[in-house]
Amino acid sequence: MTGRRWYAPWLFLAPALTVAVTFFIVPFGNTVVLSFTDAATLGGGQFTGLANYQRLLGDSEFWLSLRNTALYVVVVVPLMVVLPLLVAVLVQRRIAGVGFFRAVFYSPVVASMVVAGLIWSWLLSSDGLVNSLLRGLHLVAEPLPFLTDSTLLLFSAMAMTVWKGLGYYMVVYLAALANVPRSLLEAAEVDGAGAVRRFMSVTVPLLRPTMVLVATLSAIASAKVFAEVYTLSDGSAGPGGEARTLVYTIREAGLGLSGEAGYASAMSLALFLGTLGLSVFVTRLNSREHQV
Repeated sequence: MTGRRWYAPWLFLAPALTVAVTFFIVPFGNTVVLSFTDAATLGGGQFTGLANYQRLLGDSEFWLSLRNTALYVVVVVPLMVVLPLLVAVLVQRRIAGVGFFRAVFYSPVVASMVVAGLIWSWLLSSDGLVNSLLRGLHLVAEPLPFLTDSTLLLFSAMAMTVWKGLGYYMVVYLAALANVPRSLLEAAEVDGAGAVRRFMSVTVPLLRPTMVLVATLSAIASAKVFAEVYTLSDGSAGPGGEARTLVYTIREAGLGLSGEAGYASAMSLALFLGTLGLSVFVTRLNSREHQV
């Protein structure tokens, strides 16, 4: 009877496997195949070997978007690792009204990207709240071009990313902080360690795996950033598209009836390999630190 039911586990896995194969594995395989062709949006195309990848090496727009994406990762990831942890420590305490502050910090997570983009566009416009405050405090004479200068636009998008993801990673850290043994903190307090010393010597080392997880997830999300730049710039990615990211460039390459699906697929595969390499690097770095 047992031998006849060998298929039972596969029946439970079938729905998830069907979704994974249909929406992840097959599209990924199709992207790999297309990256070696000159296929257009409407299909067709001939096998071109490594021509698309050779084209990437000489494409100035690709290198510009790669530089902007790398800058995005370098700036956003450390902030995503540190700021949510500090917020989680603050709202971890069981005091009156702490639930309200947890909800406030988490509310941007559930807001749609369109709504978030409208809010930040209003805040950072030339006559928006931020410029009004800066001018009211006499810190600037003219409004800062947060949405029209390519550099400021990119950093504004970074601020929006941190604002929107802060609450999500705060919840991750709250779950990890709940597992920190109180006995270790109390022992450190008995030894005379202050709050900061207990945090740095006891809490942070125990949270290292969670911090690596947050760094990996935020790095992947930052490498795939698109909506922030698109919404803040009304789809232009700044003057001359100077604030473009890799995903934005991939979209532009494959957009429309005359889009180059093969070339866009090659850029997509390059982004995948870069993201995979970044994830492996962070994981290996953490493993070596544990070994030391």
